[in-house]
Amino acid sequence: MTAEGPAGRSLVSKLVRFAIVGFANTGIDLAAFSLFLWLGMAPLMANVLAWAVAVVFSFAANSFWSFERDRTLGLISSFLRFVSLGALISLGVSNLSLIALTSTLGVWPAKIIGVVAAAILNFVAARWSIESRIGR
Repeated sequence: MTAEGPAGRSLVSKLVRFAIVGFANTGIDLAAFSLFLWLGMAPLMANVLAWAVAVVFSFAANSFWSFERDRTLGLISSFLRFVSLGALISLGVSNLSLIALTSTLGVWPAKIIGVVAAAILNFVAARWSIESRIGR
């Protein structure tokens, strides 16, 4: 078993690229979340809207730069897989973190904990939804 991808990009390269996109995506998510909170939205609604903004960027960057997209899926199918698994993981984990931790830690620490936990789960989900592979 090799760590090379279908076009020769190594798993390490994919991980590094995924991390770079993730940092940028986290910035977009936090900026949008902050804006929506500033506009007076409840934290859960702000989180859902910030997620929607960030997921579009994340899919575009990951499918065109981090991974080698499986062209047999088609762009829309790949996006739907990305949203239905990977992105919903991040939204679910982030919302659970806000619900469970906001009252004890505050909104921002709860949001950050949710972002970190979701990032770990999203690498596998993104690889499956974009490349149609998990362990190879």
